[in-house]
Amino acid sequence: MCYDRYVAICKPLHYGTLLGSRACAHMAAAAWATGFLIALLHTANTFSLPLCQGNALGQFFCEIPHILKLSCSHSGYLRKIGLMFFTISLAFYCFIFIVFSYVQIFRAVLRIPSEQGRHKAFSMCLPHLAVVSLFVSTAAFAHLKPPSISSPSMDLVVSVLYSVVPPSLNPLIYSFRNQEVRDAIKKRMTGCFF
Repeated sequence: MCYDRYVAICKPLHYGTLLGSRACAHMAAAAWATGFLIALLHTANTFSLPLCQGNALGQFFCEIPHILKLSCSHSGYLRKIGLMFFTISLAFYCFIFIVFSYVQIFRAVLRIPSEQGRHKAFSMCLPHLAVVSLFVSTAAFAHLKPPSISSPSMDLVVSVLYSVVPPSLNPLIYSFRNQEVRDAIKKRMTGCFF
């Protein structure tokens, strides 16, 4: 989506050629294939780990750190850490691509002479940026929190937070561009408080 915004704002005359149906299909296929490959690698590696403390987790989600606690193999542990490093590197590359795209977008938007044109461009970009920021911040908190504040109930709440909250807020954030939705929310909020 950030590439779509980048082309629409920074290279609007080339939009049809850069983002045709073939390019969109290739980007969607690459995203699906990457997600499938990472899931397949993690699943295959997880099933190859010998578990010496049983196979029951006190969690709602079967997340990697909790599975590693049950493992008694150092080689499997090292493989899992290497796979996690690969996944994090790939995610970091995508994050850098998004940041670079938005830097270019904001530079182009700030050069737009009319206030209305800048507002329209920002209103097109900000929902995607809000969704990405919400997902990245909740996932970063879930996976980068210090072990000293980790407890099974806290891990469960945080896991649900980053896996349920961003997708459920996604339609709401994107529909804020619609004036009728904003008016309905404003009417509902003023009815609740006054």
